[in-house]
Amino acid sequence: MTVVSAQNLGLTFPTGDGDVVALSDVNLTIDKGDFVSFIGPSGCGKTTFLRTIADLEKPTSGTLSVNGMSPEEARKARAYGYVFQAAALYPWRTIEKNIALPLEIMGHSAAQQAERIQRTMELVNLSGFEKKYPWQLSGGMQQRASIARALSFDADLLLMDEPFGALDEIVRDHLNSELLKLWARTEKTICFVTHSIPEAVYLSTKIVVMSPRPGRVTDIIESTLPRERPLDIRETPEFLAIAARVREGLRAGHSYDEDHV
Repeated sequence: MTVVSAQNLGLTFPTGDGDVVALSDVNLTIDKGDFVSFIGPSGCGKTTFLRTIADLEKPTSGTLSVNGMSPEEARKARAYGYVFQAAALYPWRTIEKNIALPLEIMGHSAAQQAERIQRTMELVNLSGFEKKYPWQLSGGMQQRASIARALSFDADLLLMDEPFGALDEIVRDHLNSELLKLWARTEKTICFVTHSIPEAVYLSTKIVVMSPRPGRVTDIIESTLPRERPLDIRETPEFLAIAARVREGLRAGHSYDEDHV
């Protein structure tokens, strides 16, 4: 089943200095249960593409569907959860109250909220921290709370915009491993933006390599790695070969950019 379908998608921002082409002729299909990473240099349109799926930006050309609907219809149907680069938790709310926020907005009963909060906190290994405030948690725990909030209303699609980019490498490795377990348990479809080649290769069933100015897809790599991925899989020849192909795709995108400056 197709969850996201982009055909000849383009997005141009008008500015005082002329138009900026953020996305150009993007063609991509994301199927149910895929873990798709978007990788490329800053300004290549990774986050912009995520925002078009979420109906936070409007494409200026081509077509885009989410669960067979327009992005606007999918947003109104609450078809996705969104995890931002920063945890974006309200400091005056406890962790359980932060997770409850979308449930409150959607009108769930107190009993339904309590059940979903407990379930999602267990999923992200935060049980016991319900009454804590965000400032009492580490950066990694705050991001786990943000993921729990995005999962609380049980949307099939999870959009993640560099959620671990600001964390140190040890914490990032741990959360990468935890995210794979979470994905296996929930069978969500995940779209994940990253600047890290090892992170993209480790997490993904499909890696979308993008180029800067204008944002184009230079390669789509189907991963041959098994779904069970211990961290030391990153030392294997298969992993390193996929990483090399990602690096080549990024280089190809840059050479295209330099030829057209």
